[in-house]
Amino acid sequence: MPCTCTWRNWRQWIRPLAVVLYLVSIVVAVPLCVWELQKLEVGIHTKAWFIAGIFLLLTIPISLWMILQHLVHYTQPELQKPIMRILWMVPIYSLDSWIALKYPNIAIYVDTCRECYEAYVIYNFMGFLTNYLTNRYPNLVLILEAKDQQKHFPPLCCCPPWAMGEVLLCRCKLGVLQYTVVRTFTTIVALICELVGIYDEGNFSFSNAWTYLVIINNMSQLFAMYCLLLFYKVLKEELSPIQPVGKFLCVKLVVFVSFCP
Repeated sequence: MPCTCTWRNWRQWIRPLAVVLYLVSIVVAVPLCVWELQKLEVGIHTKAWFIAGIFLLLTIPISLWMILQHLVHYTQPELQKPIMRILWMVPIYSLDSWIALKYPNIAIYVDTCRECYEAYVIYNFMGFLTNYLTNRYPNLVLILEAKDQQKHFPPLCCCPPWAMGEVLLCRCKLGVLQYTVVRTFTTIVALICELVGIYDEGNFSFSNAWTYLVIINNMSQLFAMYCLLLFYKVLKEELSPIQPVGKFLCVKLVVFVSFCP
């Protein structure tokens, strides 16, 4: 019985426990990194890996603390679930970059898994928007039907517009979801191509698999972004309280910053 009561009060001790675990990880990780620096020849690559490790130790606790705060104050599950999934993007991306910097030979494997999670994050962002709207506006479909017909943006302006209401809502969701499916499929293909030696990452040539997969991924992502933009354009007024543009830019900024190096 005392054990049950303790578990029921996990919100009281989980945050102190997280702080203690973080301090223990610092005490263990820093000496290991210093030992690694002494053991190896300190070149530019090693210095970059060490600096990246410092930022890793800063970013992961901040993100995990925010996730923990949502768990402790878990009052709106429909909104907080996608938020927590999006927040996991920062630890995953930072850990992936650090591992790929240390072990370049396995970078292809960790990078492809990271890119799959990016697609999953975009899908969860769409889920966050739709959950917010359905909670606040139970008759969302009727609101959409009452709005003026929204035409497609260039370069799809010649295509017939999607009917306002359930049709537009469903197609915007599917447009974002398809990127998750396509990205997972191309990730599996990329891993197979790497194993058989025809992937050739970074070499833009139509004789390798990487070029075709990049084109497919970019086309799929652009269409997902298009559906998000169309969805926002139609429901801009209803979404204004949560300021989705700034939130989405933060998500894409994580991708951009990790991609630039």
